[in-house]
Amino acid sequence: MSDKLAFLFPGQGSQTVGMLAELSNAYPKVKEVFAQASTVLDYDLWHLIQNGPKDRLNLTEHTQPAMLAGGVAVWQIWRSMGGKFPEFMTGHSLGEYSAWVCANSLKFEIAVDAVAHRAAYMQEAVPKDIGAMAAILGLKDEEVKDICQQLNNNGIVEPVNFNAPGQVVVAGHKHAVDKMIEKAQRIGAKALLLPVTIPSHCQLMLPAVTKFKEYLANISITSPSIPVVNNIDVAINNNPEDIRDALIRQLNHPVRWVEIINFLINQGVDTFIECGPGKVLAGLVKRIDRSVTVLSIFDIDSLNKALQITEKNK
Repeated sequence: MSDKLAFLFPGQGSQTVGMLAELSNAYPKVKEVFAQASTVLDYDLWHLIQNGPKDRLNLTEHTQPAMLAGGVAVWQIWRSMGGKFPEFMTGHSLGEYSAWVCANSLKFEIAVDAVAHRAAYMQEAVPKDIGAMAAILGLKDEEVKDICQQLNNNGIVEPVNFNAPGQVVVAGHKHAVDKMIEKAQRIGAKALLLPVTIPSHCQLMLPAVTKFKEYLANISITSPSIPVVNNIDVAINNNPEDIRDALIRQLNHPVRWVEIINFLINQGVDTFIECGPGKVLAGLVKRIDRSVTVLSIFDIDSLNKALQITEKNK
């Protein structure tokens, strides 16, 4: 056994009202991290995630800083408890920002401001009810790509998240996504419209790319202390300019999650820890390769379990 560990950071979709409440009662660090974020944002982020309303938390402009802070808070608890240092990090979409912060490439306050701007630019790029995303279950990647190409004469629809074998998320114009759902269902697949209004990672995000590129040009990025596998190239970047470029391109290019996990397994990783609210990524990793150990940290019990299991491999 190689006993290599990778930390995974979740993105949008894992947020819930009341998340991390139990951990915050035992570890003051959680509220400290959210207080730092709140100072940057100029509103009480902790109050929002604890009290809602759900609709407000689910707005992209609030979800992105909330998930960033959640991942960073759990990581800081892990390190304060003497948890094993991972050989690699990565994150799903927005979660990649948590990885860069925890790998000491981005300062937390800078990252909070960056994802707030990122969310605003994404929201501005596509008017409400014009864009949509849907999960397609039960088709091969190439089948999803082929159907998207067939439909692109009537609007944009693209595969944007390759999450697991037989699970691909598409995004684009709502009418084109609706047609994708209909066609997938006709050939026996399951297709589900996602409760979002922003078609992330597709070409409709080009206006956001232009604005975000200008914004990112002025922030400080340094070489990471832990290797981070990026979403866009399934590559490890150490050069700050390469990191900056990949974060810009991530906005309108797909998340290659299956390739990322397989890359890490090929590097000798046999244990994955999802760091932050929810268990979405843990489920995806198990669908990609059932032979690896997959853990999540989102409350006291899951933290203690992860510490106990990884302690044996130190």
